Amino acid sequence: MWDRGRPRRPLVRPALRQSLATTASAVARPVINIPETKVSTLKNGIRVATEDSGIPTCTVGFWIDAGSRYETDETNGVAHFLEHMAFKGTASRTQTALELEIENMGAHLNAYTSREQTVYYAKCLSRDVGKAMEILADILQHSRFGAEEIERERSVILREMQEVETNLQEVVFDHLHSVAYKYTPLGMTILGPTENIKQIQRQDLIDYISGHYRGPRLVLAGAGGVDHQQLVALCEQHFGTIDGSVDESVLKPCPFVGCDIRVNDHSMPLAYAAIALETVGWANADNISLMVANTLIGSWDRSQGSGSNCSSYMALSAAQRNLCHSFQAFNTCYKDTGLWGVYFVAEKQSLEEFVWHLGHQWSQLCNEVTDEQVSRAKDLLKTNMLLQLDGSTPVCEDIGRQMLCYGRRIPLPEMEARIDAVNADIVRNVCRKYIVGKSPVMAAVGPTDSLPEYETIKAKICG
Repeated sequence: MWDRGRPRRPLVRPALRQSLATTASAVARPVINIPETKVSTLKNGIRVATEDSGIPTCTVGFWIDAGSRYETDETNGVAHFLEHMAFKGTASRTQTALELEIENMGAHLNAYTSREQTVYYAKCLSRDVGKAMEILADILQHSRFGAEEIERERSVILREMQEVETNLQEVVFDHLHSVAYKYTPLGMTILGPTENIKQIQRQDLIDYISGHYRGPRLVLAGAGGVDHQQLVALCEQHFGTIDGSVDESVLKPCPFVGCDIRVNDHSMPLAYAAIALETVGWANADNISLMVANTLIGSWDRSQGSGSNCSSYMALSAAQRNLCHSFQAFNTCYKDTGLWGVYFVAEKQSLEEFVWHLGHQWSQLCNEVTDEQVSRAKDLLKTNMLLQLDGSTPVCEDIGRQMLCYGRRIPLPEMEARIDAVNADIVRNVCRKYIVGKSPVMAAVGPTDSLPEYETIKAKICG
């Protein structure tokens, strides 16, 4: 009988006790890169990268090294038009049949286009990954591009362009790119000009696919409940015959030009603007320090309220001095260049003062930032990175993007170590490198009369 008043020592043999101690020691050590990102490369250059978290759903899709940057003035808008046409029927499926098949699976099919990438992905139950891959293969390789569907989608895209014109943040960033990378593919919009959309034909879509949808520029990413070897086999089955050659000369440099553009409209109650500097591409070592500096500037929105304990100088100034309605620091990277700056919405009478405070913030980053401030920014940056990886779809997007940008998936412990290596001296030096004496680019829409002249702004915030 068990004596409750006298707890007994567990009957553990010495050998087993030693084994348990060893196991406890192993558990106490940090686990690196779990779950693992597995990568395989097919003979035609397609890379398959997966992270299996064991959940019952998954996201699989193709990240393609092709976007509006690979277009010309004459073809600008084709990549986005092509993305729209992907779900409008194939040689073996009508649009209705495709939509019903996805609906009956309980799956979700989506796509988007950026300046350097085009993405097609499906989110489904893990047991349906084979069916999802077959559908992706069908729409990527056997879309019909029927004349009737093209005309219908042409109207849809033209309406979408009208909607984009009402999103003033997108308008400002399109203007910002148009002056920062003037007369280059990065300066063009993703949707393209109206005259191009009205003229795009079936052969333009086919030519874009044959020129850019090639093995070495394709990454099949999978996250959630995915088996790596199964996905490799499915990719080989459905995409093994895709052209494995690639023309490396398609990516042309896009020189940065420091200047400004102002669309003055006194009928608007607020001004929408962005000021930025040229920085570096994804893989440049300075990018981590710029991300920390970007976090130090932060963001603020009047509608969310704020107290006197804001963590950033800009947020505190905005809250106390009514500098703006909102602002957000951004760090937009491409392969070989980047735009690092601040987007803000303000009343006419506050524009000049906001710009001067921004100049003071940039000066602080170059000369006065402390290790305490940098430490807080690093913790916030790491937290934001982790929060953005909540679910199979954001993880899948992270895998696909990193495979195209870095050529590999950077493990979180490695990324955290890189962030931890940044200190105040490094932030100051990197900020001086990209701020002091440089030429900014600015785009503003609305009542912009009170904004100082470009040369005055340049001297104040980069002098």
